[in-house]
Amino acid sequence: MTFTGKQLTTQLDADGTLTLQLNDKTWEAPKAGQVLIKVEATPINPSDLGLLFASADTDNAEYTSGKIVAKMPENATRAMKARHGLAMPAGNEAAGIVVAAGEGAEHLLGKRIACVPGTAYATYAIADTQMAFAVDDSVMAEQAASSFVNPMTALGFVETMKLEGFKGIVHAAAASNLGQMLLKICQEDNIPLVNVVRSDAQVKLLKDLGATHVLNMTDADYMPKLIDAIAETKAMLGFDPIGGGTVASQFLTAMEAAASRGAAFSRYGSSEAKKVYIYGALDLGPTILNRAFGLTWDLGGWLLTPFMMKAGPEVVARMRARVMKDLTTTFASHYKAHVTLEGMLTKEAVSEYNARRTGEKYLVTPQA
Repeated sequence: MTFTGKQLTTQLDADGTLTLQLNDKTWEAPKAGQVLIKVEATPINPSDLGLLFASADTDNAEYTSGKIVAKMPENATRAMKARHGLAMPAGNEAAGIVVAAGEGAEHLLGKRIACVPGTAYATYAIADTQMAFAVDDSVMAEQAASSFVNPMTALGFVETMKLEGFKGIVHAAAASNLGQMLLKICQEDNIPLVNVVRSDAQVKLLKDLGATHVLNMTDADYMPKLIDAIAETKAMLGFDPIGGGTVASQFLTAMEAAASRGAAFSRYGSSEAKKVYIYGALDLGPTILNRAFGLTWDLGGWLLTPFMMKAGPEVVARMRARVMKDLTTTFASHYKAHVTLEGMLTKEAVSEYNARRTGEKYLVTPQA
């Protein structure tokens, strides 16, 4: 049995032309250990935008029905040489109804599952059962669709903190769906958390959720307040989804100042461990470090898949079980708008979701 429908691909050519378009596609029966789902809902996450558009000029792109043609900057085109000429499907995670199942997956037929196909911007998608989970009948597709990337990342931050011996967390862009999940996890687990946001409205949002430390990075007294909050919470581990600019540098500077309070002077700075992970690229500019901190610090990148491999199957299974149990509470997602496959390729939609503003996630509904 075969199934036909549409699939979105993104292709970068050597001359810097980026083409996103909907293509007719036929899906064959899934292999052993796989299922084919009729995609009901799939979110547009920042990690998806990196593959869809990267740093392409979407403002001046050519938009036609079901197709976008844009130009990629020359340096970015060179950096992505390995993908030149490849029509790549996109869409990390999804929820849908299983319409066909390979050997060993027959028990999932007819059920709604949450999965990570990597090809979710389509009418149908193939998913491995190792990365697929049946959800309760009461769970709607729009909630199940965002049950992997953000929930597992938020839990991954907490597990990273434990594995590396830290006591608290500082988080930027903390009013996002992921940030709200992290806040609830830390409240449930009694973990000190410093939330950093970019507007008074976002401060109020997190305060209304019960957050203790919420700082607006645009305030004139942001840095003194950040130092005070870190000194109080001992939060020497930061997570930064912005990437570009000075956010990571500000975190390290505040950690240094907090750790040095009451300590004797050292030309090398505090010996207490301080670390910031960059896990996104909401700002595509360079990461700037203003060296107002000593020599005991670390800056690195954080990605969910390598973390899961490092943490091991027992930890990952525990994380997944917690997500499934609390999918409509702690790990509930919120969306600014729903769009169809065709709708996500309009200039109006792209200008909104590709702006990567905190708390303005879009959900794609291929069957609408």
